Amino acid sequence: MVDNLRTGSILLPTGVFLIFMKTGACHHFSPQGMTRRSFLQGTACGFGSLALSALTAQEMSVTGSAHFAARAKRVIFLFLHGGVSQVDSFDHKPRLAAEHGRPLPFKPLANLDATKDGKVGQIFASPWKFRRAGQSGNWVSDLWPHLGKQIDELCFIKSMETLGTSHGQAVSMLHTGTDSLVRPSLGAWASYGLGSENASLPGFISIAPPRGHGGPRNFGSAFLPAKHGGTAIGHANMDAGKEAHIRYLERPVDGDRLRQRELGFLQELNAAHLERSGGRDAQIEGVIASYEMAFRMQGVAPDLLNLSDEPNHIRSLYGLEETHTAEFGRRCLLARRFCEAGVRFVQVSTPYVWDQHSGLKEGHAKNAAAVDRPIAGMLTDLKQRGMLEDTLVVWATEFGRTPIAQGSNGRDHNPAGFTIWLAGAGVKAGHSHGSTDDYGYYAEQDKVHLHDLHATLLHLIGLDHERLTYRYGGRDFRLTDVFGQVVREVLS
Repeated sequence: MVDNLRTGSILLPTGVFLIFMKTGACHHFSPQGMTRRSFLQGTACGFGSLALSALTAQEMSVTGSAHFAARAKRVIFLFLHGGVSQVDSFDHKPRLAAEHGRPLPFKPLANLDATKDGKVGQIFASPWKFRRAGQSGNWVSDLWPHLGKQIDELCFIKSMETLGTSHGQAVSMLHTGTDSLVRPSLGAWASYGLGSENASLPGFISIAPPRGHGGPRNFGSAFLPAKHGGTAIGHANMDAGKEAHIRYLERPVDGDRLRQRELGFLQELNAAHLERSGGRDAQIEGVIASYEMAFRMQGVAPDLLNLSDEPNHIRSLYGLEETHTAEFGRRCLLARRFCEAGVRFVQVSTPYVWDQHSGLKEGHAKNAAAVDRPIAGMLTDLKQRGMLEDTLVVWATEFGRTPIAQGSNGRDHNPAGFTIWLAGAGVKAGHSHGSTDDYGYYAEQDKVHLHDLHATLLHLIGLDHERLTYRYGGRDFRLTDVFGQVVREVLS
């Protein structure tokens, strides 16, 4: 019904539509200072105020409460979907070139295509040359020329390990801390713990989230209050060149009174149901809270999504003028703008394009060329604005790739040892933590599990992962379950 009304809506990760009511002769909405009372009284000539008394004590919380002084005020989480190869990016392993074509001298992971028929895959040298860069001397391959210039800002963790050899498991682990269950996402936990710095914007925005391998579950709130789920802007598999957008965000301008009455009736039903539940129906309460947020967003989000006011030198910095970098460049620029406006957690995703079981050189080269300049440009922009001092940037992929060949020119999944990096507030710039074995296969020194990474990220924004809990189904849940240690070696 709502979709047929076409009055404007946002599809939330929980499947709930945010409905934007029309302004007409009976009411006028001002995004600034919008309250639940004014919303319910004004909606469709006041129909929505039926159960107002049940809502007066349930005003939306804008800000949460950190457990201790935060090193970072906000997070930009860059998710490269598909599995970026660590041994072709930042984890330099000279033995791959020296022993190219030879059998791997130890047992590989089980249940991978590279080991079918009982044969061990052959060692596969990287197609790219590595060099030491910056004052830190950290390694970077020719695959990342722009990030190579930012190498002294990056803090590498080269000993990551996770659960599951499938994308679905690993993507779920990265986003929610579990490889199979429906749990709140990292961004939702951050929003739940800290709230939002801007009452007109949500605490968590997901720019171009992937549709597959869990889809909305990866930026959803699960059993946390619905308002903490990520507000999706576009999706990672949208047509090339299509601007990122929030569905139906535009403020309606026509005067269709029938649609107005229909929407008012929906509000009346919601309010009546909430009244019957004694004001304790979390789903209905979440819908009503989302209506408020939708109205507030109508006042600020269109301007944030409009990049035409950015000067040419900034557009060039993010690669907006080049066809192959424009799409991801817009996403990175939007992330900076939303962070400036007070959003706590912004995730930016690539499409599912990094899964090179064959054609590694061509595939990784194309994918890196699309994101290298925009990411480096965003780091530069954050630094020149003084925002990198209190913004944490996370670059992550669900797992890495094997150092042995799959087929003749591909690499298989590798959850046993891979690389991520952090930059900005609270982390050691130019630092490299942990290592894999001589072939880049298994994490060997100072292993860091996904639970440890999550504990560390929460710590950096002022949240204790053991104290950030939510009671559901008779037990207290947390992002890291019963695991996780803060990786203090990467903290500045």
